[in-house]
Amino acid sequence: MSSVDPAQANLFSEMAAEWWNRSGSSAILHKVNPVRLAFIRQAVATHFDLDTDGTTWLQDLSCLDVGCGGGILTECLARLGGTVTGIDAAEQSIEVARVHAGGQGLAIDYRLAAAEVLVQEGAKFDLITCMEVVEHVADVPAFLSSLRSLLKPGGLLVFSTPNRTAMSFGVMIVGAEWLLRLLPRGTHEWDRFLTPDELSAALEQADFHVGEIEGISLDPARGFVLSDDVRVNYIGSARERG
Repeated sequence: MSSVDPAQANLFSEMAAEWWNRSGSSAILHKVNPVRLAFIRQAVATHFDLDTDGTTWLQDLSCLDVGCGGGILTECLARLGGTVTGIDAAEQSIEVARVHAGGQGLAIDYRLAAAEVLVQEGAKFDLITCMEVVEHVADVPAFLSSLRSLLKPGGLLVFSTPNRTAMSFGVMIVGAEWLLRLLPRGTHEWDRFLTPDELSAALEQADFHVGEIEGISLDPARGFVLSDDVRVNYIGSARERG
């Protein structure tokens, strides 16, 4: 069974034109992207024992960005030297990603595909990123099982997702969608959000070992930062168990 929820794919296709508008519905993603990269850098340095002080520290790694959207994070992985594939279930998003990457001179293999399609092809990757995706899939256990199958031995998964708390409902649903209209209404379904414990348990069930989890929070003075506060959003890493 496909992990793709067609309604969610259609929703993000309708939003595709906004991916590279830093003042539009993707503005928050552009602002939080440096924080995600900071966590990825830290996790990659530790897991692969790599020096990440240079500008091409992903040059020896094959990377898969799952739910890549218009390529905001994907392009960064390519610029850092990774051999990068980006997949998404929203056709318009993939088209936007391809056009933008072409304009930047970046060689990224963008595909309109679900994770299980790559599993069937026998694809494997050193680094898999999955940002704000698990809350949109139709079958979480099947989706995580696909990610595990796509990970090379010794590989690393980095994920982020909203927590299911009263604060996340207030910030992401009431604030971002209803009041400020930063996102189209219905972008998120709060009851699909997973707590860190729930997602960690699901990852362990899929034969991952969960590593460090940090919160992503908004500091009035510094913008989005990594923190101990996981009440709204969190980011973490996982590797093969054993």
